Parts: sequence; structure tokens; C-alpha cells
Amino acid sequence: MVSHLENLAVNKKIAVAVAEDDNTIGALIEASKAGFASPILIGCKEKIVKLLSAENVEPNAFQIVDLPDQQEAVTEAVRMVKDGEADVLMKGLIGTDKFLKAVLNKDKGLLPPKAIMSYVCALDLPKYDKLLFVSDTAVLPYPDLNQKIAMVNYSVAMAKRFGIEKPKVALISATEKPNPTFTSSIDDTTICKMADRGQIKDCIVDGPLDVFLACDKESIAIKGVETPINGEADALIFPSLEAANTFYKGLMLFGGGELAGLIQGTIKPVVVMSRSESQKSKFYCIALSCLMA
Repeated sequence: MVSHLENLAVNKKIAVAVAEDDNTIGALIEASKAGFASPILIGCKEKIVKLLSAENVEPNAFQIVDLPDQQEAVTEAVRMVKDGEADVLMKGLIGTDKFLKAVLNKDKGLLPPKAIMSYVCALDLPKYDKLLFVSDTAVLPYPDLNQKIAMVNYSVAMAKRFGIEKPKVALISATEKPNPTFTSSIDDTTICKMADRGQIKDCIVDGPLDVFLACDKESIAIKGVETPINGEADALIFPSLEAANTFYKGLMLFGGGELAGLIQGTIKPVVVMSRSESQKSKFYCIALSCLMA
């Protein structure tokens, strides 16, 4: 992804709300050096300057907007993106609830009327031979049918930005057999029929499937299940936030995975990372936002 951005000669302006933590600053410096991001640091100037100095970076290397009040900082960051002064919005040292409240503001926010906001992440896994896109790990607790359709479309759009012409999308459940006990599996059959009829385009969709059938060819042979995904899924759509969030965190903690993720549905890319996320993860999220902007 990073080399792809460098080859495209992309450079996007990143408005960072409350840019006052070292991992965020470090990731932005790295992205700036790579040449694909131009950060606009919004927050307490004194704190921002100290963080830049600790990284041996001159304060005048970046645009700094001095707004010590967190609410004012996030409001200004959203405004800059909405007005076209920046290409990407990024969360710094501010609570997710305050940050998303500004993003969702009906009059001044970044979500169009009736749009569905969701979250898609790309995982780079040592034991999987391709990137794996996962949704929804952060926004929709129990997505309904329309929300799952949006999740599929967002995941496909992101995969296509990586050059995957026809992504294979697996609708994940505990079993491959539709079961009224798992209400989401009934939605999955509807989504598959919509894809068959061309209502969902530019992808191959199947489900419900468990993770083995979605991502492991040997399991296809063992179980004898025919699926066009064929153990080669590009994207996994989960039935709940709890399931998706636990899945990706387990892969990062125990499987050596690296993640890049974005809010989807907004008029411009929105980077929402936990304040405790590593500098590397934040760097990859910045890179992804610049690719999608």
C-alpha cells in the first residue's frame, strides 16, 4: 500500500483533531516523510510543539492550529474537511464519542443524509496469502440487512482500490447452514440472491460461511461444501461488532497481524484509532485514508 501510494505520487492533507499524543505525531511524521500526507495539527500548540521537538522535527515543518479546547479542535478539524481545506479527518487524543458526535452533526458533520456509517479494516496476516478486509469492527453493533449490504459495498470498494478487480466476499456465521437461531444467516441468503441478480455488483458473495470455509482451501475439501469463495476470501462480513472486533484483535495480538481501517459512508475518509494503538497501525491507517481520499 505504501509503495503504491509513492508510485501514484499522492499527497493528501490530514486534519488531525487534538494532535497531542506521541504515537499519532510519530505516524504523521513518518507519513509526511513518505510523501503522501501533509498533516494539519489542531490542538494545544504548546503540547504539539513539545511532541515534535521530541522527534527532532522543527515546529514550522507542519501547519499547527492552536485550539487547546478539545471541542473547538474537533469542530475545526471537521469544518476544514467539510469545506475542502483538508482531504482526511483523523482522531488524535480525544474520546471517540466526542469525535464521532462532531462527525455525525446533522448540519456541520461529514455524514450525508440517510447514509450508513460503517467501518472496514484491512488486515495483513503472516499466515494468509492476501490482504483480508473485515467489517464491521467499530461502528454497527448488530447490523440489519440494509447495513450489511452497505458493509459489503464498502468492503468491495476498498478492496478494488488495492487492485482486486472482483473481490470474494464471505458472509460469516458460526455455520454454513442457514439457521433461524442465527438471524443474520437469513439476511445472508438474501444478500447472496441480490448479488446473483446483479443488485450487488463487482464481487462474488457467498454465505453464511464459517471462517474455515471462507479462508482455508483444505476445509473446503474436508467438509465437501461447494462455495465460489473456495477458501480464498478477500473480505469477511461479520454478524456483529462483538464478533468482528474480537476476531481482528485476536489476530493482531496472537497472529502477528497489522491493521489499517477507516470509517466508511462519510463524504471524506475518517481515521478513528484507539488512543492506545501503535504508531505503525496509525501510520497504516493514514496511508489507507490517503489511498481512499
